[in-house]
Amino acid sequence: MSHTNDGSAAPTLTVMLANPRGFCAGVIRAIDIVERALQLYGPPVYVRHEIVHNRHVVERLRGLGAIFVDELDEIPAGARTVFSAHGVARSVEAEAAARNLPVLDATCPLVTKVHVQGRRYARAGRTLVLIGHPGHAEVVGTMGQIEAPIHLVSSAQDVAALALPLDTPIAYITQTTLSVDDTRAVIAALTGRFSDVIGPDVSEICYATQNRQTAVRDLATRSDVLIVVGASNSSNSSRLREIGSELGVPSYLVNDGKEIDPAWLDGVTTVGVTAGASAPEELVESVIAALGALRPVAVTQLDGVEENIEFALPAQLRRVNRHAV
Repeated sequence: MSHTNDGSAAPTLTVMLANPRGFCAGVIRAIDIVERALQLYGPPVYVRHEIVHNRHVVERLRGLGAIFVDELDEIPAGARTVFSAHGVARSVEAEAAARNLPVLDATCPLVTKVHVQGRRYARAGRTLVLIGHPGHAEVVGTMGQIEAPIHLVSSAQDVAALALPLDTPIAYITQTTLSVDDTRAVIAALTGRFSDVIGPDVSEICYATQNRQTAVRDLATRSDVLIVVGASNSSNSSRLREIGSELGVPSYLVNDGKEIDPAWLDGVTTVGVTAGASAPEELVESVIAALGALRPVAVTQLDGVEENIEFALPAQLRRVNRHAV
């Protein structure tokens, strides 16, 4: 049993888990693609960029025989190649074809949906605005998938700086892992400035992003401290931490339980824990274990939306037993 400095038993810490949290269907599909490719074809399988933004996931797959590269020219001719869940530009697809690399595309279907929307708007003659973060892998891929000029904006201030006539027919698309509130504010800025704006409703943003943000808002209202499990380069994980902070709750983003600071628990009775869409459940468990090493813990789980979405694997992998790796 943990004790305080004066020798008395430390008070029990309530650990409240958000629901849903952690892996989404797109991440599960991407990881399955790498695992099944390794099983079917044998190692090595080359993966362009991190398959998902989580170091623990990447290291585990590396241990199974996946080799992660930054660019295709690092991949030997004819080697089995996987594109990450974030999607790639058409120039990358063309380079892979030119080098005869057998490709398995792990792009999340909801990211592909954004590409399709953008092409449709461009064919209709509209000027495209992409709401997203410069340099993010998904944004780079989306801008390279649509053969039309794209104006990238991240904020209402970016919208105000667009050098376009106010009657320009605008169509917007969005990075799937953005904050719903951030997206709503930028869309409002677009419709407030330009007279002809269309785009998907905010409700069409990635279901996993929406569900995890809704859950973390509920969690934050019940917690003294919020811990988000996820990588610093994971956009959706960073947004979850930001939402907690915006609601006035001390909020921290950690890779795993090793990064828990005991000082965060001073005077705290309830800790909320959630995880970004690319963070596996065992990392949540490592956080609970770390908290339990500091104080007695009572773990509860909030009610939330039940996610039962599954995305189909590429046809050549569907016959492989997912539990064999």
